[in-house]
Amino acid sequence: MNKTQIQTNNAPQAIGPYSQGIKIGNLVFTAGQIPINPKTGAIAEGGIEEQTKQVFENLKAVLLSANADFSDVVKTTVFLKDLKDFAKVNEIYAGYFQAPYPARSCVEVAALPKDVLIEVELIAAVKDA
Repeated sequence: MNKTQIQTNNAPQAIGPYSQGIKIGNLVFTAGQIPINPKTGAIAEGGIEEQTKQVFENLKAVLLSANADFSDVVKTTVFLKDLKDFAKVNEIYAGYFQAPYPARSCVEVAALPKDVLIEVELIAAVKDA
């Protein structure tokens, strides 16, 4: 099965040997997105709420580039610097999804790139494949 690289200027560019996303068959796998504003290259200012919103806007751009949206997402993985932020993240997260919600894992990690507070990756099953 062929795999296709997903690439958009509306999300932060890969800064290493990885892709923003890969599509194989009807599945889309996104790279973990951190709260970098793709227009400025800066980390979203503010706390966990602002960073979470930026992460999901980045993920939205990657999904759109693959002809997908949040309704196609079947699995998410959320990495938090501090699990105490879970309730705030969960509130924003819920605004991007509708039932049936994707399966999800959420873990606290020792550190994230650029010392951000959150990173999220997705798997989506697109309808058009």
